This record gives sequence, C-alpha cells and structure tokens, in this order.
Amino acid sequence: MPLDPTRVGTVTGPRTVTWTDRDSLLYALAVGAGQDDPLAELAYTTENSEGVAQQVIPSFGVVLSVADGLPDVGDFDPARAVHAEQEFEVDGPIPAAGTAHVTTTVTEIWDKDPHALLWTESELVDAETGRRLMRSRLGGFFGGAGGFGGDRGPSPAWTAPDRAPDLEIDFASRPDQALLYRLTGDRNPLHADPAFAARGGFARPILHGMCTYGWVTRLLVNHLAGGDASGLRSMAGRFTRPVLPGDPLRLVVWNDGGTGVFRVLTPAGDAVVDRGRFGLRTA
Repeated sequence: MPLDPTRVGTVTGPRTVTWTDRDSLLYALAVGAGQDDPLAELAYTTENSEGVAQQVIPSFGVVLSVADGLPDVGDFDPARAVHAEQEFEVDGPIPAAGTAHVTTTVTEIWDKDPHALLWTESELVDAETGRRLMRSRLGGFFGGAGGFGGDRGPSPAWTAPDRAPDLEIDFASRPDQALLYRLTGDRNPLHADPAFAARGGFARPILHGMCTYGWVTRLLVNHLAGGDASGLRSMAGRFTRPVLPGDPLRLVVWNDGGTGVFRVLTPAGDAVVDRGRFGLRTA
C-alpha cells in the first residue's frame, strides 16, 4: 500500500477553522499547564484571573492547522502511520479565540523503502485581519507505504553542542494524559485503544508526540521567554521513540541567545524528541 508521489504539490483549502477560549484553555491543560502548581500558569489556564491576560501556548496553532487531518496521499495502514517531525514559525501571538483560514500543501514524499516519509506545509491566516498566524510543517512516517521507486530524500546533519546544557528540566505527564490530549482534536485510536495500538506493534496506547512537543513548547516559553508566549518565534523536533503516558522525561537545552537546540531524553538517556531547535523573538 504505497503512498502516491504524484500527490506532491497538491493543495487543499483554504478551509475555515474556528476556536474558542475553551479550546485554547483545554489545550494548555492537555500539555501540562498548571499540573505542578495550579496557580503558576494562570495565563494559559484561565481567562478571568484578575490582572492576568490569557495567553495561548504557540504550538496550539499546529493543532488548528491540522484540524481536518492529512490530505489524500494514497494508501497506507493507519495503525502504522505516526507523526515523525514537526516544525512551526509564528508571526505573533495566537488569539485565545478566533477564526482562521488554513491552506495545506503536500511538499515532499520520500521513499524510505519499505516505508515512506511525507511532508506537508500549512499556513494559518487570521480570517478577520488577514495576518498570518503560523507556518507549520508536518512530517509523517508511514510504515510499509514505500517501495514506489522514489528518492530517499535528504538526511540533514544534527549534533548536540559539545558542552554542558544550559538548562535541564525533568517532567512527566499523567497516566491519563493521552485521554486528555485527544480531546484537543487528535482522536487517533493509537493513543487510546489497546487493540489498535497492538496492530502498530505497541504493548499499550502511546502518548501523542504532539503532547510531548506542546509540553516542550510551554517549558521553553516559561524558562527562556519569561512566560511571554510571543517570545518563542519557532520550534522544530523529530519524534524518535514512543512515550507512554506517565513516563519520566528530561528536557535538555543549549541556548545561544536568540536560537538554540534541545533534546528530550528518557532516564536512560535515549532521545524521544531529537534534533530539536528553536528561535526566540529578540525584538
């Protein structure tokens, strides 16, 4: 069941997506805001706290960009399809509520015979102001969907700096985190249904990679941008190992001022998010 490489260049949309402050608040809870201290992140978790303006964790824009799922790119086994990489750039704060138009383009389909890698790029544009809110690039890994004779694609080099990290943060989700995160829109049964997860080779349902990604987004905003969500300009990472809800993890960050790189590691030092990079808004 290979992907169809002729779908490269396919454009879907613009389609309209609308969200309320309830949606952005739910997303914040789903990526751990307020979990350690319910009073510590009220800007993400409440809309009516005195003297606290609501902010939106930037990675929520990715959720809005993929609300309708992937374009039609050919045949594949959904139990063997996983989110492999994610990048975004934000042009300013994501509104707590609003309406936007989303246009998605299939930009690359690489043949990793017997598997395949797909890239799409989405633009999220505010319907009222015309301001671009986010450019989002999604990489999807499709097990068994390669072998169509295409290019294998590039393998960009990435190495962690040869020095101690500037920031290390231990964190862990709750055992029911995947059940909460799926309410933000990703209802893939891989994250809730044991039988479906077993078809994909997993002993039990795994946590959404985008939940870990959103968690990291929140931590970078809090620790490198002083809690100002508009201070994070871009972020990217590759999902390299499955995570179970409740697994302890460590974020390690090398910060060079306006830009930096990161990894998310298990206690044994295995990367679950690798090749991470970010950019801060410095002006």
